[in-house]
Amino acid sequence: MNARAAAASPPPIPRHRLIADTALDLLAERGMRGLTHRAVDEAAGLPQGSTSNLARTRAALLAAAVTRLAEREAAVLAPREMPGAADPEAAAPAALADALALALHRYLSHHRGLLIARYELALEATRRPELREVYDRAGRAFREPVQALLTAAGSPAPERQALALVAWCDGVLFSCVAGQFHAAVPTRDALRTSCAELLDGMLRG
Repeated sequence: MNARAAAASPPPIPRHRLIADTALDLLAERGMRGLTHRAVDEAAGLPQGSTSNLARTRAALLAAAVTRLAEREAAVLAPREMPGAADPEAAAPAALADALALALHRYLSHHRGLLIARYELALEATRRPELREVYDRAGRAFREPVQALLTAAGSPAPERQALALVAWCDGVLFSCVAGQFHAAVPTRDALRTSCAELLDGMLRG
């Protein structure tokens, strides 16, 4: 390989990220039973024992998957795209509805596997206290900004309304990936309208 080709080649993916990403892919494709250290090694094209060297126990492997899940979910909607990123006045309800609709549509259009992996991990967290702690910590990274945005939009009870808004988002995602509405992805306009209606009802009082 000449110097120019080498310079054009992307840098290698760090092994810990490759393992965590592969674990998420396996969760989406095979479910919790299909996630093993050996399966990750094989799917990632790594020598046998590589995953065990990084995450010696199943709990450690699951924690790595949850941590990586949070990183990837945080990248679905870039901070610069959130209301108020450039203009404080942009934190109005209409802008918040548009941002949430954009995030939901991206999930449903391009990250369905990530959502399925999340549901697998959420159920497993109900049985593993150590995973619950990691999962809840990752969840706060989404809930707390939503609460702050509701405050900026004039919410009279941002903590309570953040729960309702996050639950609505989660319900839409689950229904459209694994529930009765899985056959078609809602349009971004439809999601924006529904979210705006919800916010209007919340913030009017």
